[in-house]
Amino acid sequence: MPESDPPLLEVSGLEICFPGPSRPFEVVRGASLVVRRGEIVGLVGESGSGKSLTALAILGLVPSPGRVVGGEIRLDGRNLVGLSERELRSVRGARIGLVFQEPMAALNPVLTLETQICEAIRAHPAKGPVGKGLRVTARAARARARELLDLLAIPDPERRLGEYPHQLSGGQRQRAMLAIALAAGPDLLIADEPTTALDVTLQAQVLELLERLRRELGLAILLITHDLAVVAESCDRVLVMYAGEIVESASSEELFARPAHPYTRALLASIPVLGAPAPRGELPAIPGQVPAADRLPAGCVFEPRCPARIERCRSERPAWVELGGGAECRGGRCLRLPEIFVDKTRQLSGLSGASLP
Repeated sequence: MPESDPPLLEVSGLEICFPGPSRPFEVVRGASLVVRRGEIVGLVGESGSGKSLTALAILGLVPSPGRVVGGEIRLDGRNLVGLSERELRSVRGARIGLVFQEPMAALNPVLTLETQICEAIRAHPAKGPVGKGLRVTARAARARARELLDLLAIPDPERRLGEYPHQLSGGQRQRAMLAIALAAGPDLLIADEPTTALDVTLQAQVLELLERLRRELGLAILLITHDLAVVAESCDRVLVMYAGEIVESASSEELFARPAHPYTRALLASIPVLGAPAPRGELPAIPGQVPAADRLPAGCVFEPRCPARIERCRSERPAWVELGGGAECRGGRCLRLPEIFVDKTRQLSGLSGASLP
């Protein structure tokens, strides 16, 4: 998709806060991202980085008492921040579909698959591919539900419609969630950890399915994951998130060939390589953990764990640095980003020490 085309989704400077005993806690700080039609964009980072909360904010579903306190979320140019609950309901499902990370928890255990899919179809008849703006009959909704199960390659769809979530396998439950998310024909699908808890065979099937939906339906997909292998397999562009901030943006090819931010490099260095001996017999890992929202460092959020940190990192919050091709294509948030990025000889393994060589 040409970058000159207007984006389908544009998030600018998103700020999400939760109240604290003395001051609000900033859990997402200045996050910006763009998703274009027919594009798969990956949002990656460790647990606690703010990925799922960013996705919920797009749909106006930030759990109380949290709230969006700054920024814009534009869908086809329309700002979703500040819309009423009634207005947001016309967006959820109809324009944006959401696949939760745990389908067994998201699906209703006491309702059949048919009931749950048909409910989504009939909720948005004007947007959905059946009904053409008129009331969708029970027969038409059931026929569309069967079509969706066929599209998602669920075997024996007629029988599956009458089954309950516990009667489906893990992969089938994930596809059932996709059927509900796609019921009204959305333009954007947000897939939150869609391959979590699935074995590698089912993971491959789900990723292949997402690619097929993108290709056949022109669907835009925001794929949230902590699995870099999934990103390498599926995504056109990648956004790396840490402690509520987007710290790097790049095409998938560029990110894996020339990671710029120290956090991205450390993530890639933590992936075990088959046949490569681990030093002292230990698996590579990033020391420490993602800081809690009430204990964020004064300067760079990654500074306490960063092997490339300098004294300025303790007190100065890095600004976004463009590295060519526009901010949405290549850039990051690091005081040393330009000098690290231009050094083509630096190896990922060099990040295991206290500082960059």
